[in-house]
Amino acid sequence: MSAGVLPLSALSHPQLGHLQFVPMGAGDLDAVVQIEDAVYSHPWSRGNFQDSLYSGYQAQTLRDASGLLLGYFLVMLAVDEAHLLNISVAAAYQHQGLGRMLLDQATAVARQQQMRTMLLEVRESNTHAAKVYRRYGFTEIGRRKNYYPAANQTREGAIVMSLPL
Repeated sequence: MSAGVLPLSALSHPQLGHLQFVPMGAGDLDAVVQIEDAVYSHPWSRGNFQDSLYSGYQAQTLRDASGLLLGYFLVMLAVDEAHLLNISVAAAYQHQGLGRMLLDQATAVARQQQMRTMLLEVRESNTHAAKVYRRYGFTEIGRRKNYYPAANQTREGAIVMSLPL
């Protein structure tokens, strides 16, 4: 395994036991979309995930020993920047440190590919996620007005965050 990427055998969770990262493939999309629909008010479509896989974005799933999908991330690499496009933990497994494991793996993948920075956008209303990213070391570098779809055909702004790698 390349330096910087978490070895599969090293992943262990106190309650969930052995965990592993597995590259996301087309066969994962039903389960991924099911999680996406459950955890977001405006989820990505199956087509968004298909397009990301087709484009060769870094996409990994986090699974328990039985193969149950617990979470996933997608990262687009461009020049020397990694853009975290999506990171999600199944609702039943949130607040157990899995988001941190996913962030660790996503940043390790970016570092392995010699990226210098990781960028992301987070909804202005998603204060919990923004707090998690800040604790991880991301800093706000800007705002995007009307970036996300919101209720009643309105739009919501995004906080743009950056992490030096």
